Amino acid sequence: MPYIRVTVPDPDLPADVQSALAEGLTRLVVSALRKSSARTIVHIDLVPAGSYFIGGRPLAGHRDAHVEVSITMGTNSAAEKAAFIARAGELLSDTLGPLPRSGVALHELHPESYGYNGVTQFDYYRRAGDVPAVPAAG
Repeated sequence: MPYIRVTVPDPDLPADVQSALAEGLTRLVVSALRKSSARTIVHIDLVPAGSYFIGGRPLAGHRDAHVEVSITMGTNSAAEKAAFIARAGELLSDTLGPLPRSGVALHELHPESYGYNGVTQFDYYRRAGDVPAVPAAG
């Protein structure tokens, strides 16, 4: 269940641009990370530019964006993750225009510590007969 949070310092970002980001990122997790679109959530957080800082200074006169994606640990290769990060950066620039320092972060969560509808990812994968190989919880 990918959970994607996109922070954009533009509280007036048009709805069609927000939809393009959500649809593009959903397609990207499906194609690059082999995730289910039906289980993907995109949360777009629009913030004032004055509360978004680059180099310790508030952003002024530009748009920027930061994307954070929660995925289950052990379900993607390094190459898949690198491809997602590269293509997400391209999507951000294509959708929002030139960006001073857009970022993309993949957060890999242990399947015993992540789930939805009251079921951990570990149990979901176990029921499907496909438990990902991850380090033991410590």
